[in-house]
Amino acid sequence: MFENLVESNSHREDTARKGSFLLITAGVYVILGVAFFIAGILWYNAQLDVQNLELTSLVAPVIVPDQPKAEAPKPAEKVNINQQVDVRKTLMADVTRTDLVPKEISVKKNDELPVRANVRTVIGSCDSNAAAPMAAGSGTGGLGTAPAKVVIASDEPPPPPKPTPHAPISGGVLNGRAVRLVTPPYPAIARSAHASGAVQVQVLIDENGNVISASAVSGHPLLRAAAVAAARASKFSPTKLSGQPVKVNGVIVYNFTQ
Repeated sequence: MFENLVESNSHREDTARKGSFLLITAGVYVILGVAFFIAGILWYNAQLDVQNLELTSLVAPVIVPDQPKAEAPKPAEKVNINQQVDVRKTLMADVTRTDLVPKEISVKKNDELPVRANVRTVIGSCDSNAAAPMAAGSGTGGLGTAPAKVVIASDEPPPPPKPTPHAPISGGVLNGRAVRLVTPPYPAIARSAHASGAVQVQVLIDENGNVISASAVSGHPLLRAAAVAAARASKFSPTKLSGQPVKVNGVIVYNFTQ
């Protein structure tokens, strides 16, 4: 009995030592964790002091007023230093000549140069002014009294565009639309063979109501030729789509009975 008592006391002491060791170890780890946490906070605050912080501000954009467009410089007049007279493609008086009445009036800009007063002018292939012009002669030429040339801009509206042609439309059975439906004769050979029945003829009618193509699509072979000939000679009323005449594709039915 005493041996068991000694052994139990030894086991209890060993368990107490292990528990104390675990508690001390856990306490050390907790103290180290708190120390590292406090050190991290202090290190982060020290880094904030040495960082260069940039302050960014939002500034509204500056509206730049539109600059006025500079007018294109006017082309300089052509001057030929080697000629002594002005050259014009067309003899046109200056607008300051109030004694002359123009034949036509227009608001369209004219780029041709007018005839200068008291300067000899000849007709050529281009408009140019002489560097040292000769004075006009004392003759009675028609240059000084030539009427001013004024171009009139056309006020007429442009012609309307041509209508786009439409594809032929389907009209179905066209017997009721015929202005003149020709009745085909009964072929003698078909009558002798006792051939009868309906013959369908596919036709294409133009914008004026005329049959421009015809072909039999069903019926007795001995009756088809007569039906096609009658269909080609028939006349129909024109068909319009949105006010524009169009072609029509349809069928004419002929019944042959004895």
